[in-house]
Parts: sequence; C-alpha cells; structure tokens
Amino acid sequence: MLNQIRPAIVLTVLLSAVTGLAYPLAITAAAQVAFPEQANGSRIERDGVTIGSELIGQNFAEPKYFWPRPSATGPEPYNAAASTGSNIGPTGKALVERVAASVQAMGGGPVPGDAVTTSGSGLDPHIFPQYAASQIARVAKARGVEPAAIAKLVADVTEGPALGIFGEMRVNVLRLNLALDAAAPLGN
Repeated sequence: MLNQIRPAIVLTVLLSAVTGLAYPLAITAAAQVAFPEQANGSRIERDGVTIGSELIGQNFAEPKYFWPRPSATGPEPYNAAASTGSNIGPTGKALVERVAASVQAMGGGPVPGDAVTTSGSGLDPHIFPQYAASQIARVAKARGVEPAAIAKLVADVTEGPALGIFGEMRVNVLRLNLALDAAAPLGN
C-alpha cells in the first residue's frame, strides 16, 4: 500500500509547488517586466503619495466634484475588500426601489443609467460621458466657473475604446476630479 501512497504524496507536493508557487511567481515576474504599472495596481500619485488607482473607483460626494456611479460594496462605498455585485435581479423590487430613489434624489426625469445603477464589481472607476455632461452645471456652479471650462476638462480626460474598438467612451472620475483640482482657477 505504501507503494501506492508514496507516488500520490510526491505528485501532490510537486504539483502544489509548481501550480501554487512556481507558476504564480513566474507570472508575477513576467507582469512586472512587461506591464509594471498595471502589475502594481495602476496607482495614481500626487506629490509622491498614492491617492488612488485608475482601476478602483472612489466616492466623491461634494458638489464641486464629479460623482461616480453608485457602488454595490455595502455600507462603505468603493470598499475593494467587499467587491461584489448587488445580485439584485433587473425585475427585483429592491432594485426598482433603489433606482427610483436615486432618480428622485437627482431631481427626477431622465437620468443616465450609470448615475443610478452599480457596476458588476461595485468598484467601477468610470462613468459614461453622458453622465459626466449631466454634472457639468453643478460642478461649475460649485466652483464658480463657466460650464465651458468644466466641459473642456471632461473632454480632455474622456477615454476612447481600447485599441479604438474595445469598449465604449468613458471618463475616469478620479482623473477628472484631479484635473479639476489642478486647473487654475478651479482649485477650491
């Protein structure tokens, strides 16, 4: 019986070492060489301090900032440790009530879908240009500047589809809000 158990134990240890240690280390090393910025979290730094990531949304609630789409990460929005979708179906009463409350909070009427719905992960850092455009008047008023200046910043940070064909036009909310703070005379 020992002749049958020994090869099983050796193979288990060997495969565990290969798939649990060697392969992850090799992939991590390759990622560090080929894509160092992405492999390290696509961090955004200001004055040498990491203030966020291009990949994880942040909650902005002040009127002088653009607001992200709602987060589904529970009581603390944009908590990366709690990344999950809401698992509420499109016909579920809870979703209908939450979306209706969000629409009402935004003043009623037609609103962009990403203004009232969460992303699959609950952490999406992007909004569509239509949602950004719907916020220009509020941000301009809060900052005391012309809406055209804010609209130009939105246009400047709007990203196109990856490789020109994958995905849709999008605006990274953190990058846009950093551009707002950096632009003179907008830095209230």
